Amino acid sequence: MSLRVLLVEDERELRATLRAALDVEGYEVLAAASLADAQALAAQAERSGAGIDLVLLDLGLPDGDGSAFLDTLRRTSATPVVVISAREADGQKVRLLDGGADDYLVKPFSLAELFARMRVALRHRGTAVQPAVTAYRRDDVEIDIAAHVVRRGGTAVHLTPTEFRLLARLVRQAGQVVTHRRLLADVWGADATEQTHYLRLYMAQLRAKLEAEPADPRLLLTEPGVGYRIVDTEG
Repeated sequence: MSLRVLLVEDERELRATLRAALDVEGYEVLAAASLADAQALAAQAERSGAGIDLVLLDLGLPDGDGSAFLDTLRRTSATPVVVISAREADGQKVRLLDGGADDYLVKPFSLAELFARMRVALRHRGTAVQPAVTAYRRDDVEIDIAAHVVRRGGTAVHLTPTEFRLLARLVRQAGQVVTHRRLLADVWGADATEQTHYLRLYMAQLRAKLEAEPADPRLLLTEPGVGYRIVDTEG
C-alpha cells in the first residue's frame, strides 16, 4: 500500500500545496491543522492498525507547539519525523533533533528537497523509497500526473477519477509490475484487495482509450497471476 504521511501544518495554503504534492508522489496523506487534530489522527491510525509511516511536523500550531507531539510520539514510536518550520535558530534545531526528530527543514523549502529528506528519513528506518515517476511519455501517449493531463496523439483524453488514479499508480512505478493487491489497495482501499474484477474492468477501459489495439496492448501490460505494468519510457 502507499506510504502514509501525517502532515501537521496550520497554514491552510501551505497545507493544501503539500497535500497535493504528496498525493502526486503517491503518498497517502492525513492532514492536521492543530496539535489536537494531529494527536487524534495518530491515535485513530494506531487503532486501525494502519499506522503512520512518516510525520511532517510544523512547530507553531494554534493550540500548542509541535514539539509536544514529537515528545508524545517518541514515548511509543520510532516513526520518522521531519520538522518543517520557519524557526531558524540553531538551538531550536538541536533540541528537536536531540529530542527525536529525524530532520529539520527551514521554510521556505523546495518540494524536491523535502521529498529527498523524506526518502532519507524513511531509508534510515529501513524503508527504501525511490522518487516517483510523475511525467510519462511513450509513443504517442503523454501523461502528466501533477497537471492531471493525459494526451494521446496530442489530443486530450478524458479519464474518470478512478481511471486516472489507476493509471497514475502504474506510472509512478513505470516499467515495474504492480501486484493486483497493491493496485486494489492503493486505488480502491484496503477493503477491496480481493475485488480483482475492478482491475479487469478499469484496465479494459484504459486500454480502450490509450492503446492503438486494445486487444493487443503494447503500453498497459498484464503479468498473468501477478498484476499489471505500464512499459517503461525507454526500450
